Amino acid sequence: MKQGKIIRVAGPLVVASDCLGARMYDMVKIGKLGLIGEIIELREDLAFIQVYEDTTGIGPEEPVFLTGLPLSVELGPGLISSIYDGIQRPLDIIREKEGDFVPRGIEVPPLDRTKKWEFVPLVKKGQDVEEGDFLGEVEETPLLKHKIMVPVGAAGKIVEIKKGKFVVEETIARIQTKKEVKGISMFQTWSIRKNRSVHERLMPDEPLTTGQRVLDTLFPLAKGGTGCVPGPFGSGKTVVQHQLAKWSDAQIIVFVACGERGNEVADLLLSFPELEDPHTGRPLMERTVIIANTSNMPVAAREASIYTGMTIAEYFRDMGYSVALMADSSSRWAEALREISGRMEEMPGEEAYPAYLASRIAEFYERAGKVVCLGSDKRIGALSVMGAVSPPGGDLSDPVVQATLKVVKVFWALDDRLANMRHFPAINWLLSYSLYVENIKDYLNTEVAEDFIGLRQEAMQLLEEESELQEIARLVGVESLSARERLVLESARSIREDFLHQNAFHPQDTYSSMKMQYMMLRTILHFHNSGMKALEEGMNLNEIITMGIRENISKMKFLPVDDPGLLESYIEIDNAFKNLVQKKGTSEDNV
Repeated sequence: MKQGKIIRVAGPLVVASDCLGARMYDMVKIGKLGLIGEIIELREDLAFIQVYEDTTGIGPEEPVFLTGLPLSVELGPGLISSIYDGIQRPLDIIREKEGDFVPRGIEVPPLDRTKKWEFVPLVKKGQDVEEGDFLGEVEETPLLKHKIMVPVGAAGKIVEIKKGKFVVEETIARIQTKKEVKGISMFQTWSIRKNRSVHERLMPDEPLTTGQRVLDTLFPLAKGGTGCVPGPFGSGKTVVQHQLAKWSDAQIIVFVACGERGNEVADLLLSFPELEDPHTGRPLMERTVIIANTSNMPVAAREASIYTGMTIAEYFRDMGYSVALMADSSSRWAEALREISGRMEEMPGEEAYPAYLASRIAEFYERAGKVVCLGSDKRIGALSVMGAVSPPGGDLSDPVVQATLKVVKVFWALDDRLANMRHFPAINWLLSYSLYVENIKDYLNTEVAEDFIGLRQEAMQLLEEESELQEIARLVGVESLSARERLVLESARSIREDFLHQNAFHPQDTYSSMKMQYMMLRTILHFHNSGMKALEEGMNLNEIITMGIRENISKMKFLPVDDPGLLESYIEIDNAFKNLVQKKGTSEDNV
């Protein structure tokens, strides 16, 4: 192994000389401890190395070992249910061996080298295979069939294929390529900074349902889409991310805790093994990978954690699965870029972030998408990416927020004012937007209800009109508004409190299917339209807004999706207004 030597140490940045022949983004090992680092700049024989572990005690003249290999992750059976740090070291195994702290320089294989997996071949000897074709499968968990794929550069004819129990390192197949006979094991390595190849990129046209009404109905995200959740401290970014991870209908969840507080990551690690997958009833961890890179871990490792999570997510996408990646939060990653940029004495950009911040963020999010995967079967996979952003003081003009908004198509703006009012999810419906509504319109109108998008637009108009009327009411008082305008305020309040407000800790309210969301919104708007019609016919506003049926409307969120009460509430609205008309007619006759 070629060797250089340290000439300068500046926190997480190490400068080494005698590194001719080294390449950008090669992995190196620093000092006698063998700390993991990555080359991020080369000048003649000098290598500037970003170190992903604590450099305390490392000094000049110590050796730097050049591996000649890029910083990579291992991809194969054993990823699901694992908890890794930013450079894919298994934290649960390290804890068993070393205790509660990660020793510097420790090397533990990301995939267990002793566990045997039952490999079931899907091809036969003599069969021609392409890159990305399935050689066989392993039942990694009861929720997941892990497909063993032909690696890139290994297309050819099957010379040998085995069946039985093997560890991930053992050869399970041999393929005659154009140059040689290649032995294929159950795992492959892939550079974290290199996009995985695909046949074709497609336009996302199917919603990623999350069970969160404000997201699914008003600001939907498509499978293969990108979204961001910016907001100040305490506004509920982590709660939203956890809800997305728990309830979204993606088949695989990759959760990257990038620089988050240890207690929030601990909550994730404690709650996920106990949660049930809503679609199968199995533990949620059986389809989840967690990258835990907390705020007390080395700053530079935050950058690696983002790319590690993305590469693992792309790998499962290539099997034809729908994958959702949550990054919490990309602001902490940007802080790591700023730290290293400052150490390298680069010309700073806005607010001392590096000038290349926007391009790095764009490179990350562009790895999302709905794609035709490699392989002769032309299967379709989707990778959806949702990133939390933590701007100081909730300032949405922050460079990280603005750079993110240029590349993502969904903006869920968290509002600390709503959070202080105990309205969760605290997503501001006047600031947020989704550019996927047109893409998924046909799907929603076909699969949910033909008037779904129409109801959504009607609800948005009511909320916007409410905002305008509230400004007037603050100046001249609610009493000065017309009966129609006061009914708009009441109906919008019902949308906010009975539909958009959701209790993450209530067993029924924490998740709403698309069918239930449609029926709830349809009922609320039906009451509004019936009330408007009644006003035109001379009915009294107070009699309309004090009708008993409104109590049933407010309780809809706590009903199971197949409860007949949902449909009954809709029907009872017509009956209630008929009774009101009859009551008015009777009173007029008496007069």
